[in-house]
Amino acid sequence: MMDRRTLLTALGALALFPSVANAAADTDKLILTDAQWKARLTAEQFDILRREGTEVPFSSKLDYEKRAGTYYCVACNLALYSSKTKFDSGTGWPSFWAPLPNAVATKTDNSLPEERNEVHCRRCEGHLGHVFDDGPPPTGKRYCMDGVALKFKPA
Repeated sequence: MMDRRTLLTALGALALFPSVANAAADTDKLILTDAQWKARLTAEQFDILRREGTEVPFSSKLDYEKRAGTYYCVACNLALYSSKTKFDSGTGWPSFWAPLPNAVATKTDNSLPEERNEVHCRRCEGHLGHVFDDGPPPTGKRYCMDGVALKFKPA
Protein backbone atom coordinates (compact mmCIF):
# COMPACT_ATOMS: atom_id res chain seq x y z
CA MET A 1 0.00 0.00 0.00
CA MET A 2 1.27 3.46 -0.87
CA ASP A 3 1.74 5.92 1.99
CA ARG A 4 0.91 9.62 1.73
CA ARG A 5 4.54 10.73 1.34
CA THR A 6 5.16 8.34 -1.57
CA LEU A 7 1.95 9.42 -3.27
CA LEU A 8 2.76 13.13 -2.92
CA THR A 9 6.31 12.58 -4.19
CA ALA A 10 5.01 10.70 -7.24
CA LEU A 11 2.41 13.38 -7.98
CA GLY A 12 5.05 16.08 -7.64
CA ALA A 13 7.34 14.28 -10.07
CA LEU A 14 4.53 13.98 -12.60
CA ALA A 15 3.78 17.70 -12.25
CA LEU A 16 7.44 18.59 -12.84
CA PHE A 17 7.85 16.17 -15.76
CA PRO A 18 4.55 16.04 -17.69
CA SER A 19 6.13 14.08 -20.53
CA VAL A 20 6.63 11.21 -18.06
CA ALA A 21 2.94 11.40 -17.15
CA ASN A 22 1.96 11.34 -20.84
CA ALA A 23 4.24 8.38 -21.53
CA ALA A 24 2.79 6.50 -18.56
CA ALA A 25 -0.76 7.27 -19.66
CA ASP A 26 0.11 6.12 -23.17
CA THR A 27 1.08 2.67 -21.96
CA ASP A 28 -1.65 2.04 -19.39
CA LYS A 29 -4.20 -0.68 -20.05
CA LEU A 30 -7.61 0.49 -21.23
CA ILE A 31 -10.32 -1.62 -19.61
CA LEU A 32 -13.95 -0.84 -20.44
CA THR A 33 -17.25 -2.66 -20.04
CA ASP A 34 -19.00 -4.13 -23.08
CA ALA A 35 -21.49 -1.24 -22.90
CA GLN A 36 -18.67 1.29 -22.99
CA TRP A 37 -16.99 -0.50 -25.91
CA LYS A 38 -20.31 -0.62 -27.81
CA ALA A 39 -20.71 3.14 -27.30
CA ARG A 40 -17.19 3.76 -28.59
CA LEU A 41 -17.07 1.33 -31.56
CA THR A 42 -19.22 0.53 -34.58
CA ALA A 43 -21.02 -2.83 -34.51
CA GLU A 44 -18.41 -4.33 -36.90
CA GLN A 45 -15.49 -2.94 -34.88
CA PHE A 46 -17.02 -4.33 -31.68
CA ASP A 47 -17.47 -7.77 -33.27
CA ILE A 48 -13.87 -7.92 -34.42
CA LEU A 49 -12.07 -6.21 -31.54
CA ARG A 50 -14.11 -7.54 -28.62
CA ARG A 51 -15.60 -10.79 -29.99
CA GLU A 52 -12.65 -11.92 -32.15
CA GLY A 53 -14.60 -11.74 -35.39
CA THR A 54 -13.06 -11.44 -38.86
CA GLU A 55 -13.86 -9.03 -41.65
CA VAL A 56 -14.55 -10.19 -45.19
CA PRO A 57 -11.27 -10.51 -47.12
CA PHE A 58 -10.48 -7.74 -49.63
CA SER A 59 -13.12 -5.49 -48.00
CA SER A 60 -10.75 -3.14 -46.16
CA LYS A 61 -9.50 -0.03 -47.92
CA LEU A 62 -6.41 -0.30 -45.69
CA ASP A 63 -5.37 -3.43 -47.59
CA TYR A 64 -4.79 -1.13 -50.57
CA GLU A 65 -3.22 1.78 -48.63
CA LYS A 66 0.22 2.64 -50.06
CA ARG A 67 1.12 5.96 -48.39
CA ALA A 68 3.80 6.37 -45.72
CA GLY A 69 2.36 6.58 -42.23
CA THR A 70 1.33 4.70 -39.12
CA TYR A 71 -1.49 2.26 -38.37
CA TYR A 72 -3.22 2.71 -35.00
CA CYS A 73 -5.67 0.68 -32.94
CA VAL A 74 -9.10 2.09 -33.76
CA ALA A 75 -10.28 1.38 -30.19
CA CYS A 76 -7.54 3.04 -28.12
CA ASN A 77 -5.33 4.93 -30.59
CA LEU A 78 -2.13 3.01 -29.78
CA ALA A 79 0.39 3.06 -32.65
CA LEU A 80 0.72 -0.55 -33.87
CA TYR A 81 2.44 -0.76 -37.26
CA SER A 82 4.59 1.39 -39.52
CA SER A 83 3.85 1.48 -43.24
CA LYS A 84 7.53 0.58 -43.67
CA THR A 85 6.69 -3.00 -42.59
CA LYS A 86 3.50 -3.35 -44.66
CA PHE A 87 3.47 -5.72 -47.63
CA ASP A 88 0.92 -7.18 -50.03
CA SER A 89 0.34 -10.73 -48.81
CA GLY A 90 -2.42 -11.40 -51.34
CA THR A 91 -4.66 -12.65 -48.51
CA GLY A 92 -7.13 -9.75 -48.55
CA TRP A 93 -6.14 -8.29 -45.21
CA PRO A 94 -3.55 -5.61 -44.39
CA SER A 95 -0.32 -7.46 -43.60
CA PHE A 96 2.90 -6.43 -41.87
CA TRP A 97 6.18 -8.23 -41.21
CA ALA A 98 6.63 -6.61 -37.76
CA PRO A 99 4.69 -4.51 -35.25
CA LEU A 100 6.04 -1.40 -33.58
CA PRO A 101 7.89 -2.07 -30.29
CA ASN A 102 5.62 -2.85 -27.33
CA ALA A 103 2.48 -2.47 -29.46
CA VAL A 104 0.94 -5.93 -29.67
CA ALA A 105 0.77 -9.15 -27.71
CA THR A 106 -0.10 -12.66 -28.84
CA LYS A 107 -1.93 -15.62 -27.40
CA THR A 108 -2.79 -19.08 -28.59
CA ASP A 109 -6.08 -19.33 -30.50
CA ASN A 110 -7.69 -22.79 -30.54
CA SER A 111 -10.99 -21.73 -32.13
CA LEU A 112 -10.21 -23.78 -35.26
CA PRO A 113 -8.87 -27.32 -35.52
CA GLU A 114 -5.41 -25.86 -36.21
CA GLU A 115 -3.66 -23.82 -33.54
CA ARG A 116 -3.05 -20.17 -34.46
CA ASN A 117 -1.45 -17.16 -32.77
CA GLU A 118 -3.92 -14.35 -32.15
CA VAL A 119 -2.60 -10.80 -32.16
CA HIS A 120 -4.19 -8.22 -29.91
CA CYS A 121 -3.52 -4.62 -28.95
CA ARG A 122 -1.29 -4.44 -25.92
CA ARG A 123 -3.22 -1.50 -24.42
CA CYS A 124 -6.91 -2.40 -24.89
CA GLU A 125 -6.48 -6.11 -25.64
CA GLY A 126 -8.64 -5.74 -28.76
CA HIS A 127 -8.39 -8.58 -31.29
CA LEU A 128 -6.48 -7.41 -34.37
CA GLY A 129 -5.89 -10.61 -36.35
CA HIS A 130 -3.33 -13.42 -36.40
CA VAL A 131 0.38 -13.87 -37.01
CA PHE A 132 1.77 -16.60 -39.26
CA ASP A 133 5.26 -17.86 -40.10
CA ASP A 134 4.97 -17.34 -43.87
CA GLY A 135 5.95 -13.68 -44.19
CA PRO A 136 8.86 -12.00 -45.94
CA PRO A 137 12.33 -11.27 -44.57
CA PRO A 138 13.65 -10.02 -42.29
CA THR A 139 11.23 -11.59 -39.76
CA GLY A 140 9.49 -14.29 -41.80
CA LYS A 141 6.26 -13.23 -40.04
CA ARG A 142 2.93 -12.20 -41.53
CA TYR A 143 0.84 -10.12 -39.15
CA CYS A 144 -2.50 -10.49 -40.92
CA MET A 145 -4.73 -7.75 -39.48
CA ASP A 146 -8.40 -6.90 -39.75
CA GLY A 147 -8.53 -3.46 -41.34
CA VAL A 148 -11.65 -2.63 -39.31
CA ALA A 149 -9.49 -2.78 -36.17
CA LEU A 150 -7.01 -0.23 -37.56
CA LYS A 151 -6.94 3.40 -38.54
CA PHE A 152 -4.27 4.95 -40.72
CA LYS A 153 -2.60 8.31 -40.23
CA PRO A 154 -0.41 9.47 -43.13
CA ALA A 155 3.10 10.73 -42.34
